[in-house]
Amino acid sequence: MTHVFHRNPKNALPVAVKGEGIEIIDQNGKRYLDACGGAAVSCLGHDHPEVIQAIKNQIDQIAYAHTGFFTNQAAEDLANFLAQRAPGDINHVYFVSGGSEAVEAALKLARQYFLERNEPTRKLFIARRQSYHGNTLGALAVGGNEWRREPFLPLLAEAHHVSPCYPYRHQHEGESSEAYAQRLANELENKIRALGPENVAAFVAETVVGATAGVLPPVATYFKHIREVCDRYGVLLILDEVMAGMGRTGHLFACAEDNIVPDIITIAKGLGAGYQPIGAMLATERIYQTITQGSGAFQHGHTYMGHATACAAALAVQQIIERDNLLENVQLRGAQLQAELHSHLGAHPNIGNIRGRGLFVGIELVANKDSKAPFDPALKIHQKIRQAALSNGLMIYPNGGTIDGTYGDHILLAPAFVCTAENISTIVKRLHKSIEQVLPTDSHSPSATPESPKSPILEPST
Repeated sequence: MTHVFHRNPKNALPVAVKGEGIEIIDQNGKRYLDACGGAAVSCLGHDHPEVIQAIKNQIDQIAYAHTGFFTNQAAEDLANFLAQRAPGDINHVYFVSGGSEAVEAALKLARQYFLERNEPTRKLFIARRQSYHGNTLGALAVGGNEWRREPFLPLLAEAHHVSPCYPYRHQHEGESSEAYAQRLANELENKIRALGPENVAAFVAETVVGATAGVLPPVATYFKHIREVCDRYGVLLILDEVMAGMGRTGHLFACAEDNIVPDIITIAKGLGAGYQPIGAMLATERIYQTITQGSGAFQHGHTYMGHATACAAALAVQQIIERDNLLENVQLRGAQLQAELHSHLGAHPNIGNIRGRGLFVGIELVANKDSKAPFDPALKIHQKIRQAALSNGLMIYPNGGTIDGTYGDHILLAPAFVCTAENISTIVKRLHKSIEQVLPTDSHSPSATPESPKSPILEPST
């Protein structure tokens, strides 16, 4: 009998006893090739000796000192490292223990920023459907993951949502990427105007949407137009890079590829690579000075913020990524991953779309390739493929509700930055085998959900 309150108490889990490189070994000695980093976390694999030594060294000095009394050198050094590499004038770093905490901090900072500017009516947040920003109540409120939100709706603060940038399903036939990007920006502008610009604090978006919609990179000029809209109405732009940031897309900050500078960025996951729990919120000089020259204090905090051991681990992770040119490997191996997925699975009748940036790749599964009709959710296709993959010694990160929270299945891949060309080929071969076991190409596919012209999942957004 276990006394751990597991996330899914009815499901018995194997016990992880050791990590070796990009593999995890269970109590029976079975090896699992980690093709998803857990949840896009373990970017350096599971036993990097330098990170482990950095943790030991910090513990030998001081493991923890409350930030109400002290700062620590690990936090100062990590903040300097990130500020020097962040886009634009983003140069102040607020350390927390994970992604949800980082988003909560961003929301509170945005609200306090406008209070300090004597704009107290700015309290509303706009985000996107099919997004995910964390499981705490504030982050859940702005997020667009309907399955996660629904049980807690009575507890959630008011938030508003617009369409995701989802070209596979929502870009009109014959519509250019530029026209599509402008249409989405117009939708945001219309939402701001409808709510009243004087009431809107921020627009919140994942730079590359992660697990909720199966890795959605924006079309080329999307964020350029979004930035213009936010600037026009004095609305802050908060980019959530908890999953996509810290090198996952081949850039330390994912928004570098979009050539824009947000007002606030949230990071976690790859920041510490899983060696210690850590996240961070980064803000511009303008926002920081507004607080320091106003009330002088950010009215927020957590017990373990700026944790010395966590910061020491994260600093070692980031220094290794930079020293070993791992972002170049992310781009090379990412291109290889997409190429081999297209080669092995591109013609499969149930593979609708392969997409991503760097080592952040999504595969959308469909019952009908021509109509893009999804599978009946009752079939739980993504869960069956996950179980097949585990039996084949492969960890993947699948999910359902890709399209609207109910319909759609996808697989997310996010292997470690240190993976080799051979590792990538092994991942693709094991994934191909696993998909074939559930969706064999030589037999009739499981049923699609009935097509209905009224169904939002089959219609482009307007």
